[in-house]
Amino acid sequence: MATLQNIRSKGPLLVIVIGVALFAFIAGDAWKVLQPHQSHDVGEVNGDALSAQEYQGLVEEYTEVVKLSRGVSALNDEQTNQVRDEVWRSYVNNKLIEKEVKSLGITVSPAEIQDILKAGVHPLLQQTPFRNPQTGKFDRDMLNKFLVEYSRMKGSQASEQYAALYKYWSFIEKTLVQSRLAEKYQTLVAKALLSNPVEAQATFDGRTSQYDLLFTAVPYSFVPDSAVSVKESELKELYNKKKEQFKQYQETRDIKYVDVQVTASAEDKAAIQKEVDEATEQLAGVTEDYTAFIRSTGSEVPYVDLLSNKTALPSDVAARLDSASIGSVYGPYYNGSDNTINSFKVLAKGAAADSVQFRQIQVIAEDAAKTKALSDSIYTALKGGADFVELAKKYGQTGESNWLTAAQYEGAQLDGDNLKFISTVVNAGVNELVKLPMAQVDVILQVTNKKAVKDKYKVAVIKREVEFSKETYNRAYNDFSQFVAANPTLEKMTANAEEAGYKLLDRSDVSAAEHGIGGVRGTKEALRWVFSAKPGDVSGLYECGESDHLMAVALVNVTPEGYRPLKDVQEILKAEIVKEKKAEKIMADMKAANASTLDQYKAMPGAVSDSLKMVTFAAPAYVPSLRSSESLVGAYASVAEADKLSEPIKGNAGVFVLQMYGKEKTNETFDVKEEENVLTNMHARFASHMMNDLYLKGKVKDTRYLFF
Repeated sequence: MATLQNIRSKGPLLVIVIGVALFAFIAGDAWKVLQPHQSHDVGEVNGDALSAQEYQGLVEEYTEVVKLSRGVSALNDEQTNQVRDEVWRSYVNNKLIEKEVKSLGITVSPAEIQDILKAGVHPLLQQTPFRNPQTGKFDRDMLNKFLVEYSRMKGSQASEQYAALYKYWSFIEKTLVQSRLAEKYQTLVAKALLSNPVEAQATFDGRTSQYDLLFTAVPYSFVPDSAVSVKESELKELYNKKKEQFKQYQETRDIKYVDVQVTASAEDKAAIQKEVDEATEQLAGVTEDYTAFIRSTGSEVPYVDLLSNKTALPSDVAARLDSASIGSVYGPYYNGSDNTINSFKVLAKGAAADSVQFRQIQVIAEDAAKTKALSDSIYTALKGGADFVELAKKYGQTGESNWLTAAQYEGAQLDGDNLKFISTVVNAGVNELVKLPMAQVDVILQVTNKKAVKDKYKVAVIKREVEFSKETYNRAYNDFSQFVAANPTLEKMTANAEEAGYKLLDRSDVSAAEHGIGGVRGTKEALRWVFSAKPGDVSGLYECGESDHLMAVALVNVTPEGYRPLKDVQEILKAEIVKEKKAEKIMADMKAANASTLDQYKAMPGAVSDSLKMVTFAAPAYVPSLRSSESLVGAYASVAEADKLSEPIKGNAGVFVLQMYGKEKTNETFDVKEEENVLTNMHARFASHMMNDLYLKGKVKDTRYLFF
């Protein structure tokens, strides 16, 4: 169906638009007040619980939308986790907004949605398949036509694709409602932040006034850390001042873990090498049925009896093609990039088109005999000069030409009717008519054009990964199992891991919203254990990854919701106090030196100099000599007198003095309305940050890790 293909062609862009939509998803019944205290809840927002069953329903609905958009039949684990996270984020955002707009009386009427459809400029609409092919814009008439067709076909077998598209449109429609609600709320908040001509002038001046300065500084790095000391009382005092910065809004946990990746032993590699050696000797003598032979070797690369581009072959094979002659066997050799032992035989080389245009008529009747009789009749008529398109229409088909590109089939495992069909299309001559009997139907096809003729190859490849054996895995499992059993506490695991040959890894601030540990697949159970254990506990052994990892986890510490303790942030505070004391020491040295000119400051030990041009108040100035952005440079320059040396200024990376020697304005003309619009956009961005405050106020609880 052309409409579905249109979705798939726009799939990646559509997913991006949906992902950046402020509130991307909510199910039709998500506005209902959820029943509290359900026994299987995955989270809570503003006191309303979301059950695991309801959450899974939302995930499944969004999954179908993503699959349709991308043109795939299934999502991998990483993509599924992304969908789950997006559904949760959207659900939370929508519930937070729901409470605010309800109290404010903000709604979105059906008439507003119709106005949005009529305007046809909303970003979501621009990515739907309902777009005028001439203008590329959303076409409401196309949408209405589809909805009428769906209504007529509803319930029939032919409506499966239409039903999928209808669900997709329902998703877009609900997203439009939620986006509009969010836009209204944001606009209300943004409009509460007023701009005025004075602020507009100041903003304009801050952006268009540029200054040239001479700069001299003594970096903090010049003063050794040993020259300053930090008292515990100073740490406590600074902690109390900055305590709000260290507030944590969800519980996190610190862990240590051992991740053992099982790899092939020397014996395993030797065994696979022997098998490839034997298969390579046999490959030299094979003259037919390469498909069955390559399959029997356990090769990761199936043989397909078609000429293919180099790029369709494994990169290591393609790189060696020029060193192999037709009919000869190359290898065996080891390829480290994919850990395989390989050999291959070049069977043929020839020129073939990369793109073939063809048209077809599918013929099927009550039984095989009648199908053959009908296809013979159609074939004879076409041979006699009958119009292909008109004859196709007679049998309910369009007869339109389609392009088949090499990228659509090269590298895929083709056999049976699929291989038969593609081989016929690729090898037929332009304008040649072919009658192709297949298992269920007869196909009469005609190639109408060919493009991009290239040199291609037919190659039989033996590629075997150097995998560990069952014995190797069992040995690794038994050794690690004994280690875990002998070290059931954090102290013992820490003390004995290195001696036992295991590396103990650290991970801080693990949150329940994560999907695993250490980037290893299949560690969800280990994560659940982390959030049920007590500090000092050691888990059992987990088999994970692609059945090639073993893991054990120890819980080190629990950081509860609330203020992080001083011990967790003291290094951050210490660095700030050290910088402050270094600044005081440098400023004292400057005062003692009685420097009053830029040259005198330059002569101080450790001093660095720079010339800074086109500095503005609106943006921090990057100082190459300090390798730092210094916001105070622009602030000073905006009020400085020409050629007057500043007092020492404490910056981010050092204490500096400045001397402004040049000032100019850009050629921009002040427009109060334009500047106020700039400020309004800034206010709108500020309003979007309000979601963080709503999140904290909403007491959001995320316990999805218990179920998913």
